[in-house]
Amino acid sequence: MAKRTSNAILIPIACVLLGFVVASIVLVVTGRNPGGMFLSMLQAFTGINVQVGTFNPRYIGEFFVQSMPIILSGLAVGFGFKVGLFNIGGEGQLMMGSLASIAVALSVHLPAPWHVILVLVAAMVAGAFWGAIPGFLKARFNVHEVVMTIMLNYVALYLCNWMIVSVFGSTDHIKTAMFPQTALLKDAGLTALTNGSRLNWGFVPVVLAVIVYWFIIERTTFGFSLRAVGFSKEAARCSGMKVERNIVMSMVVSGAFAGLAGAVLTVGTFNYGRVLSTAEGYGMDGIAVALVGGNNAFGIFLSGLLFGMLKAAQPLMQSQGIPKDIANIIQAAIVLFVAMKYGIDYLLKKIRPPKQETFDEEARV
Repeated sequence: MAKRTSNAILIPIACVLLGFVVASIVLVVTGRNPGGMFLSMLQAFTGINVQVGTFNPRYIGEFFVQSMPIILSGLAVGFGFKVGLFNIGGEGQLMMGSLASIAVALSVHLPAPWHVILVLVAAMVAGAFWGAIPGFLKARFNVHEVVMTIMLNYVALYLCNWMIVSVFGSTDHIKTAMFPQTALLKDAGLTALTNGSRLNWGFVPVVLAVIVYWFIIERTTFGFSLRAVGFSKEAARCSGMKVERNIVMSMVVSGAFAGLAGAVLTVGTFNYGRVLSTAEGYGMDGIAVALVGGNNAFGIFLSGLLFGMLKAAQPLMQSQGIPKDIANIIQAAIVLFVAMKYGIDYLLKKIRPPKQETFDEEARV
């Protein structure tokens, strides 16, 4: 058991390191210095510019801002994976959560903090509803969730854009009116503390979501039944578990996490609703984060921070003469190596062969 736990930790670390090795090789082949990439990531993570010897906390704030929706999207995908579902619709669920947060922020008048709490709850409900649709169709008619969620992503995109322009009265077809201060997660103190970054109180619901994810999966009978269905639907059904209900409920909870990500983006990072020409990719990032994190709460949290750091480092990489797309290469390489985890596990066993048990002479007799 200890050995299995050790490999569960070492394999993701090995995948991450191999991803950085691949990116370094690409940079060397194209005539660039990989050191600039690592210096950019260090500055994005710590705020320290080693070359100049300065410290700017703004980079740390932006690092957390980039990480928060990615972590929540990873939780959404990971929760679906636990029951054997591939929720590729996190992007659409996020958009519907964003739309609900826009509606509550502009239409409801409440004092703080009740207004922003209602915004977050509404976003989770909207995301849960959007996740329940493919969950119900999967449970009732065995409609493949991948196909359904991809279709719903496009429905959510164009529905949100139409609502923002036609219902909420966007005059420039780009954004809505500014939200009232009572509906925002932004805080002047956090902005001042991080030298003008967009850091906001969104990290509080993110941390709570990670704890809730862990508690549901590891400490409740509902979480146990979800994992049982994920291992074998027929065995779970024979044990008396309600497989169809678990499928629907897993998509509901998954959609709630994604909807919360939409709210954190809308009333945290921004303070207005946005018309999007295409999806921003948080749903795809969530898939990678869940895979790298092994669908575990703490693993998803750490991998979400890693991917957020890579996004935050992209502008810094450009200032070093390194294309920002190198961050995407690192992410893709990491996911590729995660998909090869059984091969990496085999190599780790070769490098660290299991210790042979020794017996003293009395035991042999």
